[in-house]
Amino acid sequence: MTAPRPGPPPGPRPGPPPGVGPAPVEEIGEASHPAVDAAVLGMANAEALAPADQIAQYEAAYETLRETLATIDQA
Repeated sequence: MTAPRPGPPPGPRPGPPPGVGPAPVEEIGEASHPAVDAAVLGMANAEALAPADQIAQYEAAYETLRETLATIDQA
């Protein structure tokens, strides 16, 4: 006899009740940061890249976002 596979228990998956959608996204207007905008655009454009290149793009975006958030803490 084999052991059961790990994973979620059978039955309905947890989530919002039927008829409840995601919260609306608030527009932030002109509040943006060039490095963050470039990182987000790079992640969006990564979809067209080969998988290995996608990983490199995501890692570069992560590093940019991490550095940018670190400078916010210093301000």
